Amino acid sequence: MRKVLARRNILFGFLLVAFIIVFEIILARLKLPAWPAFMVMVCFFMAHEDPGTAPRILIGGLAGIACIVLLGEFDQAFDMYLGAETSKLIFVGIFVYSIVLLKDVIPYVFNTYAFLFFLAASIASRAPNPEPYVWMGVELAVGGIFIVGVIGINRIVDTVLEQRDAVSAVRSQSD
Repeated sequence: MRKVLARRNILFGFLLVAFIIVFEIILARLKLPAWPAFMVMVCFFMAHEDPGTAPRILIGGLAGIACIVLLGEFDQAFDMYLGAETSKLIFVGIFVYSIVLLKDVIPYVFNTYAFLFFLAASIASRAPNPEPYVWMGVELAVGGIFIVGVIGINRIVDTVLEQRDAVSAVRSQSD
């Protein structure tokens, strides 16, 4: 229970929820989809908030969403020869195989984040009026803001707790 009610968790959670609510309102007012940015945030948390993973998350996510556009082009070029389903399966096979082959050569583009964003974008593309270029912009711009925001919230929490501990130490010395 102490871990749940730790000061750090309480303060971080409060600031994170406020941050999320503010951006949810902003994105809704701008009529922009929030899911690409929130996926970036979730991926960043899954990567243990390591700033070094940010380029792989952002570029990989961008590549994954871009593959939805490429899939459309691939389908147009080959579905009359192969059929829509076969064309789609070949593209997915090439994409997945490219990740396996190139993950160590071009890790910023070919990684699990690319595949995750490709899957999410393929689901989102089934909704009316899909906008993959908007998704890419939100993923890169707002997703980047989310990463910086999480890092900033962590720094704020650390600073507040350090100052609190310093004040407590001074008080205990004066007693």
